[in-house]
Amino acid sequence: MILIVLLAAAQAAAPSPAAAPAAGPVDVQGGRFARCAALTQSDPAAARAEAGRWRISGGRYFARQCAGLAFAAEKNWPSAAAEFEEAAREAQIAKDTRAANYWAQAGNAWLASGQPAKARVALDSALTAGSLTGLPLGEAQLDHARALVAAGELDAARSDLDLALTTAGADPLAWLLSATLARRMSNIPRAKADIAQALKRSADDASVQLEAGNIAASAGDEAAAREAWGTAAKLAPTTDVGRNAVMALKQFDAAK
Repeated sequence: MILIVLLAAAQAAAPSPAAAPAAGPVDVQGGRFARCAALTQSDPAAARAEAGRWRISGGRYFARQCAGLAFAAEKNWPSAAAEFEEAAREAQIAKDTRAANYWAQAGNAWLASGQPAKARVALDSALTAGSLTGLPLGEAQLDHARALVAAGELDAARSDLDLALTTAGADPLAWLLSATLARRMSNIPRAKADIAQALKRSADDASVQLEAGNIAASAGDEAAAREAWGTAAKLAPTTDVGRNAVMALKQFDAAK
């Protein structure tokens, strides 16, 4: 999955109508956050140092979020999640609606670190806050569904994904995850319909092509499975997705 922490950053930095007074004017805080967030992409260590200085001087949850983004850029997901959670708690105390965004970022980072139980707790907080809307809401619903799948709660995950398709339907990942879950639940007609939507939006994504092959194979359509897996292998030959596609293609040869 493409990590959403950076996508969520833009909205999280925007002034909130319910925000408590910051340590300085909101536009000043927002400007410093924008500079700090940009630094995470070029020099994460420097961004962490800046976030630390800023927190000491009153940066509060703005600084915490920047630190989280810096850790995420370094793929230090547990530390990123911890910073986002601290940002969320501080924002809640300040009655700032950005807290929901921070909880969502924390959940996403916990998923990236392979800790779905912690992700679920954070995402529950994000979703029950009631302040997420639009794409950020849809992405949080997607991540919550992923956490539920990891716990084996497929029916509950199905409900989350159906909601996400209404709030993040432009995201091919929503359709990919929905198609994959439908296949796992042996609902092949639903899987075919959803993977078609994913292909319409992102046919050049190897993960989408891999799942298209999986669904075709489940439906007994060898020709379509071969075509999709072959495309996945060509799109990402040096990745796990590409290697899985190659292995999947070999099963037909072994069977013959």
